[in-house]
Amino acid sequence: MYFYILLIRIAALFGHRKARLMVEGQKKLHMDGKQLTVNGKEIAKGAVWIHVSSVGEFEQARPLIERLRKEQPQRKIVLTFFSPSGYELRKNYELVDAVLYLPFAVKKNAQAFIEALQPQMAIFVKYEFWPAYLHELKKRGIPTYSISAIFRPGQLFFKPWGKWYLKLLHYFTHIYVQDDASLELLQQHGIGHCSVAGDTRFDRVFNLSRSLASGEKKDERLRPIDVFTQGCERVIVAGSTWPKDEELLARYMNVQRDQMPCTNGQTKLILAPHEIHEEHLHFIFNLFQGRAIRYTSLSGLDPIAQRNILQHAQVLVIDTIGLLSSIYYFGQVAYIGGGFGVGIHNTIEAAVYGMPVIFGPNYQHFREAKGLLAAKAARSIKNYRELEPALDTALDQHSEIGTRAAAYVQSELGATNKIFNDLF
Repeated sequence: MYFYILLIRIAALFGHRKARLMVEGQKKLHMDGKQLTVNGKEIAKGAVWIHVSSVGEFEQARPLIERLRKEQPQRKIVLTFFSPSGYELRKNYELVDAVLYLPFAVKKNAQAFIEALQPQMAIFVKYEFWPAYLHELKKRGIPTYSISAIFRPGQLFFKPWGKWYLKLLHYFTHIYVQDDASLELLQQHGIGHCSVAGDTRFDRVFNLSRSLASGEKKDERLRPIDVFTQGCERVIVAGSTWPKDEELLARYMNVQRDQMPCTNGQTKLILAPHEIHEEHLHFIFNLFQGRAIRYTSLSGLDPIAQRNILQHAQVLVIDTIGLLSSIYYFGQVAYIGGGFGVGIHNTIEAAVYGMPVIFGPNYQHFREAKGLLAAKAARSIKNYRELEPALDTALDQHSEIGTRAAAYVQSELGATNKIFNDLF
């Protein structure tokens, strides 16, 4: 860990954005004696401490936070992030009492942080296993939980040389896993304080979809999306895409370019890339050769001009963050990016709306992707030759296939309720 901290500090000195944000965020924390302060603000002791790595894990913690805030508003909640991207996006999250960076996980920091915070319990989400913190929490007798956890035989815990790491799992008061396979694996290795609760992320996307469909969630930022898709029944929403994904989608949309705009037979694409820096956006607009418009370019236009541009466009590029999970509501088919890299992004944000889901070949570490494939609600593709018929079929049969996707999501609901009832 000390070597990792050194690398982060060196990267920050050389201008690495995320490293700089992380180092600056650490400096805002002060653990003097028995008091934790952030930017001069004292953080109340005795909180429920919830730790997540980044945005994805936050979405898993969110339904539990919302339930706790609604039903037991007197409790204090402190949320910590490891990742700068997660912290920067949610640093003003209003349903908790404080949002902090997790101090670098060395023994000295763990002792000072827990002494200053004195949490009544600690909850770690999915893959977060920090030895220094787990050891200190165990030593102080503070109830500590892991939620939405998932385990695979190839993880370090279960290697012949990973026995020390496996001992960390004994520090948890209870581990709530996503599936039976994880439970069986833990039990085989002597971890008995565990049970299957499921993945709280299913509850999160379901609650969001329900509020959007009912009109409860009125977000004016979505109005251009609504206008763009009006009159079109073949809309692909491509979320968290990378260059390889975008090249394949551009090739597919090139086949559709001669179709008349805003007819039921036309195919439209809403593209929400994973990276929205200017260099990547320039790459995307070159791919689509003048047929794509930029979401933020619509700002300030009067409604008539905006409508005219949107209804005659074929591709809408979402060059801002925070909208994707709601945008799926406006499409018929979802393409999920990342499958030609380290792994696909969130599939259930789309599936909850009753959409066929398509993604690249690297999905094996994602339980929900395998579940959608088993339910015949998704397709994995390796190249353009497989993408074209997959998209054609999904668009033509989106209602039938999408019904299976929605049913799969419904079958996975309930993790938040189980964990909340156990803990609170």
